[in-house]
Amino acid sequence: MTPPVARRRQPRVELYERIVAAIHDGTFPPGSNLPSEPELASLMGVSRPALREVLILLQEDGVITRRHGVGSRVNQPPPARGFERLAPIESLLGQGRIACRRRVAEKDEPTDFSGYHLRLPPSSRAWFWETLIEVDGVPACFAHEWAAEDDTLASLTPALPAALAAPPGEGEPTTTMLARLLAALCDHPLAARSSTGATTLGKVRGEAMSRPAETPAVLVTQTVLSGPHPLLTAKYLLPAGAPLLQTTHRL
Repeated sequence: MTPPVARRRQPRVELYERIVAAIHDGTFPPGSNLPSEPELASLMGVSRPALREVLILLQEDGVITRRHGVGSRVNQPPPARGFERLAPIESLLGQGRIACRRRVAEKDEPTDFSGYHLRLPPSSRAWFWETLIEVDGVPACFAHEWAAEDDTLASLTPALPAALAAPPGEGEPTTTMLARLLAALCDHPLAARSSTGATTLGKVRGEAMSRPAETPAVLVTQTVLSGPHPLLTAKYLLPAGAPLLQTTHRL
């Protein structure tokens, strides 16, 4: 699986964006099935292998669901009320000694994933954090998190962009981006939607976690919103053997 920070080839980016645009304009509305791979490849003017790569990315990003023998279905928008409570991933990893190790903190262009979920224009630059979370000294979660544009963040709290840009203060523990956002917006009503899937660590993340690339992992994707406006989107990768996530069900 290609790491989110890797630059994707331009033709694949364009194909991804064309399919997403067709979903938004109602050509392929939520709940509908995409045309078969041969039909869609012909419609888009691309090869089936190129299309298959993009369909895999669309499924990983939560845009579609693919089933063998059934095809690809455009996902419905998630219900307003759901399955999880909004909390930083590190707080859900049990009672062990938690340490967050920031590997990347930079402003970057949108990826397919962040551009779709945060509605970022291709020319924008927004904060991206990559954090390795350890429990009792053992790597337990790989976090990739992207923030909305500074103007969107500042409309909620003017100091929020600076809060994401600032490194941890002396004696202050490193956290995930979600933890920093929740601390800055403690009195602001927020909501989130999440999904889970199965994947493998891949080479880069496997090396970072001292695990084989083919190690099975659970992929949790999450988008945090203020009203209809997305503020943060994330991928949290938990390899086999990681602590169980502590979640709360609600009606």
